[in-house]
Amino acid sequence: MAKTKHTTEIQAYRINFVYFILMLVVCVLVWRVLDLQVLNKSFLKDQGNARVLRELEVTAHRGMITDRNGYPLAISTPVSSIWINAREFSQHTENSTDKRANQKNSQIYQLAKILDLNSQSLKNKIKKRADKEFVYIKRRISPDLAQKVMDLSIKGIHTQREYQRFYPDGEVFGHVLGFTDVDDNGQEGMELAYDEWLSGVSGSKRVVKDRLGRIISIEEQISAPQPGKVLSLSLDRSIQYLAYKTLQKTVQKHKAKSGSIVVLDIESGEIMAMASQPGFNPNRAEDRKTQLYRNRAIADLFEPGSTMKPIAIAAALNSGRFSPGTQIETGDGWFMIGRKTIKDTHANGTIDVSTVLQKSSNVGTAKIALALPKPLLWDTFYSFGFGSDTGSGFPGESAGRLKRPRRISKIEQAVLSFGYGMSVTNLQLTNAYSMIAREGEKKDVTFLSTADAQQESANVQLQTIAGKVSLSSRSLKQVSKMMEGVVKKGGTAPKAAVVGYKVAGKTGTVKKSSKHGGYTKKSYSAVFAGFAPVDKPKLAIVVMIDEPNNGVYYGGLVAAPAFSDVMSGALRFLNIEPDDISQPDMVSQIEESIGRQG
Repeated sequence: MAKTKHTTEIQAYRINFVYFILMLVVCVLVWRVLDLQVLNKSFLKDQGNARVLRELEVTAHRGMITDRNGYPLAISTPVSSIWINAREFSQHTENSTDKRANQKNSQIYQLAKILDLNSQSLKNKIKKRADKEFVYIKRRISPDLAQKVMDLSIKGIHTQREYQRFYPDGEVFGHVLGFTDVDDNGQEGMELAYDEWLSGVSGSKRVVKDRLGRIISIEEQISAPQPGKVLSLSLDRSIQYLAYKTLQKTVQKHKAKSGSIVVLDIESGEIMAMASQPGFNPNRAEDRKTQLYRNRAIADLFEPGSTMKPIAIAAALNSGRFSPGTQIETGDGWFMIGRKTIKDTHANGTIDVSTVLQKSSNVGTAKIALALPKPLLWDTFYSFGFGSDTGSGFPGESAGRLKRPRRISKIEQAVLSFGYGMSVTNLQLTNAYSMIAREGEKKDVTFLSTADAQQESANVQLQTIAGKVSLSSRSLKQVSKMMEGVVKKGGTAPKAAVVGYKVAGKTGTVKKSSKHGGYTKKSYSAVFAGFAPVDKPKLAIVVMIDEPNNGVYYGGLVAAPAFSDVMSGALRFLNIEPDDISQPDMVSQIEESIGRQG
């Protein structure tokens, strides 16, 4: 009995122990449930969200660039980029069978084929970055092509929406607009100058992803993307197209090294057209080489030659020492200053100041300049903007070079009067001629059609040049009248004439400096600068052709015809009323001019 009783007690003890253990387990479970559901609910929820919730960037598109009439010149189009979670892709086939390895290689081959990539290079790229969670495979592809990639259902492969910059007119506006990089940041031209204005502000959204990284649902939008602002330029698409094509044809015809053209609105200071050759297409990455995308109208310097003569002669008229009828002895066309000789292309004998300009006499201009105080010529050139940039705000604009008067010798003073010993940009020269047309009034040069509002908002530092040059309106009116003779019969540039309009202009045929010092006899720059209509000036244009190499190099024969074609077309586009209807058979001449422009 005692033994049976002892056995019963042991069994009861064991049962109670089991009950105790079960109750303890239940208490632990209840406590754990309480801990998970009540005490640490927010912490655990955050931990769960951290594993499935992701905050994604919502890309904002870049602001559009338009011409003065609202025509789009640069737009951003939606594209897709393919990226891979290399760690996930590699882990999926790690320690796999040969069958899985072959499947992996097959996937890489299919992916490379769709994206037009080398399969071995792609395989090496993924292998090299096997520990990375984000690796770009190919950027900026069409959404349709991206969908074909996603249809392969390859683990770790994802798509991302981006924007790509597109330039509808390609190379016609390339040098002014510039381009953006792969991340849509401005790199050159207006894209760089107004990058802050054009750049949008990306937004963000919170999404739920599964363990494979696929988006299951969009939880909320944290912030909406803010697109970039529209930038309206002063350029006129029709005039720009005409200027570009005319310059291209001229450079090709004369087998020139390069060239540039600027068309400036005299009344407002707005740049209506600006083109350079050789051209480049901003839509083509392979064209993005410095020698191609450099805006030569603003960055390249050249000696302006005889295009400086109107300003030098205007200074002489302003001094009171000379008048348009003052006689100048040019003799047989040469003039010695020390051991240096100044020459004319022809012997002109004794001629008046007006004829000095019409015949482009270096000897006559030099004698006029030497009769003036040294500082006067320098002050005059400086007041016309030479020696400092125009303040247009274009990246990389050159200031040119103008030697200080205290360092100018007698020979330097003489040659400075006809544009040697100084350097300018095409834009500087065009701006100076617009000042002559405005009778000395200065205006800000701008690429913007609504300059005041946009310049302030874009935070681009532009200098203000408003004011007046150092010459009187009377002397500039006189020189403008004298410049009309340059494009008439007997002048150096009758080919610059525009049917129905009075044109004031000046040729420049400039010997280029040699690497070994002095000037070469084989390389020239051909320049023509002018404005029209003379009675109520609207446009100033400068054409510069660098190193024409087809047997002709004079500014009146190379650059002047291009000036005529562009000025003629631009005045028609703008419906500017003719101011010289006295020309015989004007209608047939206009028709001939239109046909020549194509």
